[in-house]
Amino acid sequence: MAKRDLNRIRDILLHLEGQESDDGYVWTRGDEFYVASDDYQFTLMTQAGILSDDEYRTMATIVPDRVMITFQGHDYLDAIRDQGVWEKTKAAVAETGGNATLEIVKALALGLLKKKISQHTGIDL
Repeated sequence: MAKRDLNRIRDILLHLEGQESDDGYVWTRGDEFYVASDDYQFTLMTQAGILSDDEYRTMATIVPDRVMITFQGHDYLDAIRDQGVWEKTKAAVAETGGNATLEIVKALALGLLKKKISQHTGIDL
């Protein structure tokens, strides 16, 4: 049974961001970074509005040939990008039983990020 893997989703997003072209799209076909089990993660990210696939999607594969990280996807990535924030987010989720929706993970990461920024700037966010 396939399961959502928040660590792999984060890794994929970071990889995709580093591959973005001038038009914002990323070609996924033939990239050795992706493994077969990523099909499910791509599907979930598209359903969640984190990725946008386009007319290049083929019926032969679930993973589209090219994708774009959406505005919402970039917001999620910005919330979880910092490794320290990500580790604290995962630890907090684990302490509460290990289950959390994507929205809760994002909200928790944003809270931790705001706290970190406030500590560095002295400005309450």
